[in-house]
Amino acid sequence: MNNPEPENFGAHSRRTFFKSLGTVAATAATAQVRSVAAELEKANAESVIGPGAVPVTLKVNGEKLKLTLEPRVTLLDALRNYSSLTGAKEGCDRATCGACTVLLGDTPVYACQKLAIEAQGYEITTVEGLAKKGNLTKVQQAFLQKDALMCGYCTPGFLMSVTALLRKNPKPTADDVKHACAGNICRCGTHPRILQAALSAAGVATASKTEVVNYV
Repeated sequence: MNNPEPENFGAHSRRTFFKSLGTVAATAATAQVRSVAAELEKANAESVIGPGAVPVTLKVNGEKLKLTLEPRVTLLDALRNYSSLTGAKEGCDRATCGACTVLLGDTPVYACQKLAIEAQGYEITTVEGLAKKGNLTKVQQAFLQKDALMCGYCTPGFLMSVTALLRKNPKPTADDVKHACAGNICRCGTHPRILQAALSAAGVATASKTEVVNYV
């Protein structure tokens, strides 16, 4: 009986090995893909909400607000049209003017760009929730003292942005205030007075031209 050549035998063994290895790898990959697909299908099936109205509970200014809303309803729409909280204003409805700014925790957000159903579980603060028992906050008082408003439409949004800033940075610079309010627009042009009011609320003295005065 003739023995096969070592070269042919080795080549045949390698070919068989790699072929079987490829089959095993392809089978494992297919099984993994199917497993992932099944998990995604399960997750998607569990997360489907709507399109009809569903119960939504928001915690606004320390109180629970129970509403029945379609999932497409924005937080701004929920506040203004499904409750009596009309402080947040609808300006651009595209996240450019800041009139609808509210706080989620200590973070200012555009209420027109946040779905109400997504805001569940957050501590929501609107401009109505700043004053306690009729006592204005330092920011609100400073806005009045510095005459930092004209028509007043944008004022709630600025108040929320400045409030959020001072919670994180009690002693901001003028540049800090400008950066914090960069997403808010006053079409009346009272930005210099708003800047003065923000610094005044922080206890930072300013000159008439909003130049920061450092205490000795």
